[in-house]
Amino acid sequence: MFAVLKTGGKQYKVQSGDVLRVEKLAADAGETVQFNDVLMIGGDSPVLGSPLVEGAAVQAEVIDQIKGDKVIKFVRRRRKHSSKRTVGHRQKLTLVKITDILSSGGENSGIKAAIGAGSVSDAPVSSSKAKAPKAAAPATDEAADDLTKLNGVGPAAATKLNDAGITTYAQLAALSEEQIAAIDTIKVKPEWVEQAKELAQG
Repeated sequence: MFAVLKTGGKQYKVQSGDVLRVEKLAADAGETVQFNDVLMIGGDSPVLGSPLVEGAAVQAEVIDQIKGDKVIKFVRRRRKHSSKRTVGHRQKLTLVKITDILSSGGENSGIKAAIGAGSVSDAPVSSSKAKAPKAAAPATDEAADDLTKLNGVGPAAATKLNDAGITTYAQLAALSEEQIAAIDTIKVKPEWVEQAKELAQG
């Protein structure tokens, strides 16, 4: 039996025992996660989803958090004083091993869902080898602050901060350097944190 699952905007055809490199997941090495976006179940009786196969799931064990190969981007602008820029990037990835394919009953398995790691933790991070940040508890609409009051934060930036679990000045003010570096959705500027501290104090 095989399955076609979707995660991180990509599709993967997998079988039990396969090892995959997927977009970074909010999980630690040794944890078991479950991919619920299954597009197809193959085998003796293939099932196609529309778009997803109801009740199907793929379970996997997290092996490690890794980085992909370095990608070099070179930019040269003509007629602008011969401006050149070289930027390197290594994509954060999660190495997983497929352990089981469920054609039904995935919603009742009790296994943690495999979600992206673009969120921050409420708890302080003690070292660079600490556990991956967990999503902050969402605040209610009444408790949310207007983050656009921060200099340099527009509606788009405020939305990205909210997507990362930051909805109040207090949450932004409490971020450590490690937590800021772990946010993938937006680059948090130090001056935003300083302004948030002042606004959080009233």
